[in-house]
Amino acid sequence: EKFAQFYAEFGDVIKEGLGEDAGNQERIAKLLRYATSTQDGLVTSFEDYKGRMKDGQKAIYYLTADNLAAAKNSPQLELFKKKGIEVILMTSRVDEWAMNFLTSFDETPLQNIAKGAEKAEAEKAQETLKPVVDKLKAALGERAKDVKVSTRLVDSPACLVVGEGELSPQMIQMLQQMGQDVPASKPTLEVNPDHPLIKKLESSDQFDDLAQVIFDQALLADGGQLDDPAAYLKRVNELLMR
Repeated sequence: EKFAQFYAEFGDVIKEGLGEDAGNQERIAKLLRYATSTQDGLVTSFEDYKGRMKDGQKAIYYLTADNLAAAKNSPQLELFKKKGIEVILMTSRVDEWAMNFLTSFDETPLQNIAKGAEKAEAEKAQETLKPVVDKLKAALGERAKDVKVSTRLVDSPACLVVGEGELSPQMIQMLQQMGQDVPASKPTLEVNPDHPLIKKLESSDQFDDLAQVIFDQALLADGGQLDDPAAYLKRVNELLMR
């Protein structure tokens, strides 16, 4: 209980040590505590998580978000929930920065589930929806780096992902708040080919408006902010009236 109180007050300072004290990185990592997709409190260590890993699981999976509610409701979790795989939820503003310095724990790699995808599965899925994907790319233009068919979504129509080594929206926001210049970065939109809304796109005569709404909703689900909330509301209202 005393450690829990100490960690609640100084947890972020401890995490900063991952980047500032490389010589004690392993010792620092053992002190860290997180909520997970199955436990809300800051009680799970990396060692605890490893002890609960499923047979054949090769990585410690984690997700960063602005708060616990956003993390637990993230579309990125859907496939892991379906498979019964626990995911560490990191909700401190320093978490993603700190994880740039910690790539493994006790010889087990750490993997951010919002980055990358299984290439073989992704390439196969891409062919199943190519006409819609190509139209989405054209409709979204400069808003998205790319559009791909998702292998990670179960219930949501779409989500935003960033590539390995790229800055997430949370990281960009933190750096901007610190007054740092951040290079422009665009997310990739992943769409769920089995979702009714994505299926509706194929024959919709409001394709462009639906495309923008789907992107905006994915951005909101990821904890991002809309550049033009009024335009989003106008599109949604127009679509509801048709």
